Amino acid sequence: MSIQEICRVAECARLGEGLYSITMHAPAICEKTQVGQFVHIACGEGNLLRRPISICDWQDGNLRIVFQVKGEGTKWLAARKEGDELDVLGPLGHGFDTKALGAKPVFIGGGIGVPPMLACVKKAAGEGAQPRAILGFRNKDAVILENDFKAVCEVFVTTDDGSYARHGFVTDVLKEIVADATGVAACGPKPMLKAIAAIADEAGLPCQVSMEERMGCGIGACLVCACALKAENGETRYGHVCKDGPVFDTKEVEW
Repeated sequence: MSIQEICRVAECARLGEGLYSITMHAPAICEKTQVGQFVHIACGEGNLLRRPISICDWQDGNLRIVFQVKGEGTKWLAARKEGDELDVLGPLGHGFDTKALGAKPVFIGGGIGVPPMLACVKKAAGEGAQPRAILGFRNKDAVILENDFKAVCEVFVTTDDGSYARHGFVTDVLKEIVADATGVAACGPKPMLKAIAAIADEAGLPCQVSMEERMGCGIGACLVCACALKAENGETRYGHVCKDGPVFDTKEVEW
């Protein structure tokens, strides 16, 4: 069950152009958080709707989010300073089942889909698995959290333009290591997730994906974040990313 908590900012850091990390003291939310969930943050009096942001990590009552400035709400959020208070609702949604991914899971993040995979890697490692991470970015300037992942597991980094690390896409790496994997989890743009799902399916591996959709309420009441899913009879049904997800088994998703 989610709760509303007034959280004090412990740190706000700029990671790159339009990319920020905020660590806040949120002991009540941290106590309930699972990997892959998100929080809904009120971003100033002038912005009516809260902003949904994936949980990157949490420890000792401190919760970390990493986000990209995309509008007035996240611009306001990026301007917060140490000691400022945030009105946070969370944790929300259903997260990843890391144990279901086996002893050698592969965690994949694309762009701003990278942050929520950090906690997944840590959890899998803590469960005795040997996780690997594939992180994909547009270019060198967009690369974030590489060292955080490297502190936990083997990491592959790709850039679309080849300006850093490997030139190519996360799917290129996945194809090379999928034979030695036991499961796949990913977060990022839908075309990337669709391609990852196809590779995992061909290899006969379980695959979970965190879907990205615009949200209003964050609790399943406004119906903004509807997504097409497969019903048991083969027809299409609709779920909601905020309440039924954001994480789904790829066999559920109507691509």
